[in-house]
Amino acid sequence: MQSMEIPLVLFTVLSQASVGIALMSAALLATGPQSGQGANIAKGWAAATALMVVGVLASLFHLGHPLESFRALAHLEKAWLSREVLAAGVFAVLAAAAIRANQSAALVYASAATGLMLLLASGMTYAPAALPAVNNALPTIFFVISAVVLGAGFVSWFAASSAQPLLRRIFSTALVVGLVVSLAAPCVWLSGGEIMRQTGLAWLGSGLYWTHIVIMAACLAVTAKADFIPRWLPLLALAGELAGRAAFFADTVHTATHMGGVY
Repeated sequence: MQSMEIPLVLFTVLSQASVGIALMSAALLATGPQSGQGANIAKGWAAATALMVVGVLASLFHLGHPLESFRALAHLEKAWLSREVLAAGVFAVLAAAAIRANQSAALVYASAATGLMLLLASGMTYAPAALPAVNNALPTIFFVISAVVLGAGFVSWFAASSAQPLLRRIFSTALVVGLVVSLAAPCVWLSGGEIMRQTGLAWLGSGLYWTHIVIMAACLAVTAKADFIPRWLPLLALAGELAGRAAFFADTVHTATHMGGVY
């Protein structure tokens, strides 16, 4: 990709944080400790809605003609980008409806299901054949990890005190998985074809990539010594995910990068 693509960095990370809030809300609803002392569910859904709206607005700056963004829906039958736009729009409507729905189970689960479809559509959108290193399930895996880390982190602001231990465990587990996948991916690419090898070298030499790794490790170290997620920690995790996503867009090598040249 060779470009940091700030609008796409903001859209993907903020939309995944929004989806993560819906997923964690559904998980808490299914397991029980959704209400109780300290819970403010409506604020959680308001945050999910705001994050999605800001992400979508940021994505418009990626377009050459933002006022014609509705045309992105023109190829739903064959384009993952169109499906991603549709899923983001439906999710935003459901999340906004959930603010006043008094914890409607139907809305919570519908939002979570739509969010999962959005994660899949986003993963497929950013896994084109021209990017061999990520022309697979890795983008979807990265995006799901981001959603779970940020969702558990931000939902801890609005969930009942009884839900905090569960959220801390989900947050820590997602960080461990994120560290393993993020460290393994570029090492595996080094043994692949030329473009994949160059992508591996670019990621391992990227300050943004290592910033993401260090922040994930720091967040994990903090939660290892606490019974809950400190209120400031989700913001640090968000900074790490933004850095990691910037590396994803800037350091993943395109097959056209050296077209006409000698490797």
